[in-house]
Amino acid sequence: MSSNGIIGFSDADTAELAEIVHAARAAHAAVAAAQAALTRTLARAQKLADTQAAHAAESVKSKDMALRGISAEIAAAVRSSDRSVQRQISDAVILVDEFPATLDAWETGSITKGHAVLITELGLPLPSETRPEFERLALIRSEDETPTRLRSELAILADRLHPRTLTERHIEAREERCIRTFAVGDGMSGLTVIAPTLLIDAIYDRVTRQGAAVVDARRQARERLRRRAAARSAADSAGRPDDAASASGGCDDHDEIVASDARTMDQLRADILTDMLLTTQPGADPTRSDDGPGTLGAIRAKVQVVVPALTLLGDDRVPADLAGRSPIDAETARTLAGATPDGWERILTHPVTGAVLATDTRFAEGPLRRHLRARDRHCRFPGCRVPAVRCEIDHTVDHCLGGRTCVENCEGLRLSHESAGDRACLMLVYA
Repeated sequence: MSSNGIIGFSDADTAELAEIVHAARAAHAAVAAAQAALTRTLARAQKLADTQAAHAAESVKSKDMALRGISAEIAAAVRSSDRSVQRQISDAVILVDEFPATLDAWETGSITKGHAVLITELGLPLPSETRPEFERLALIRSEDETPTRLRSELAILADRLHPRTLTERHIEAREERCIRTFAVGDGMSGLTVIAPTLLIDAIYDRVTRQGAAVVDARRQARERLRRRAAARSAADSAGRPDDAASASGGCDDHDEIVASDARTMDQLRADILTDMLLTTQPGADPTRSDDGPGTLGAIRAKVQVVVPALTLLGDDRVPADLAGRSPIDAETARTLAGATPDGWERILTHPVTGAVLATDTRFAEGPLRRHLRARDRHCRFPGCRVPAVRCEIDHTVDHCLGGRTCVENCEGLRLSHESAGDRACLMLVYA
């Protein structure tokens, strides 16, 4: 027997679907309540840090160290990084102090985390006296819309409630331009650029036009190959071997290479942008005094790659490691190890024990520093993945307290984590 609700569903199917929907709604409500409770807990961590800082010396570093130490303790307990926990604490304080109604609605399941993030993101730039009105109107609109569909509407609402013009706010927002990287898995990563909208649109338009030019060249090459093939076929059919030879021309090899390009437009955009960033010199280089490249144009990228010995011998089962970031495929690692002259620091490790077999660097580093970089690969602070090449060598037991400068007593730490380690009394022990 079919139900009148969903075509093809029986009454039993409809009843089961209703149960599933109810269970999903209940689970979402439980998750929302737990997330809101975590938010309130993290806000308490900030208040504890403020209390501790009130008794500390009157310096920015002393006050900041209280929050760092608390964040490190929470991070170790929840298997996260201290930086991530600090960001979560900051977001929690904003919700608790500036958008309490949003947090209450999230806790009761009236809105989702996406709604809460959107409301705080768009409402925070507003003056404190305007935020309650924005929050009230935003919560009403959030009851029946998804965060994605609601974004443009709330952005317009926030702009109307803001006492300052967009031009004035844009001047300040420009100061926040930056670049961030993030891993997406399988040896791939992303690059996020925060810059004025006009420039980002211009960048996208330029790489799109350049990609379209490659597609046009590819199409023209295929057309030339088709015409040559047709001319050769006609000449052969007419018994004119000389004409067939002349129809082949001298550009077949180049056209075949161009015509064989099967990259999509997205792939072309990514390849063109990557090529320009790694090989060209910036036009706005203050160190240039003539038409030649300046200091900025001479700078080349440097990364640290750890390659197991068997990978160099052709074993594709063991990936290499872009230290502190993510794995990279074996073929790319072999290409870098064999072809890069001096821009990469190559470190070979045993595939089973991880013991250092060999290291190769362009800088005059001491054997101890090279060994520590090879061993640590990244900052030794819990959760930190900053590559070892950007870390400082720190003593586990302070040198001033008798600690020796040796492999067992030294580790690579990010500069900000050296002082954090002193306050939190972290002890790194090597087997």
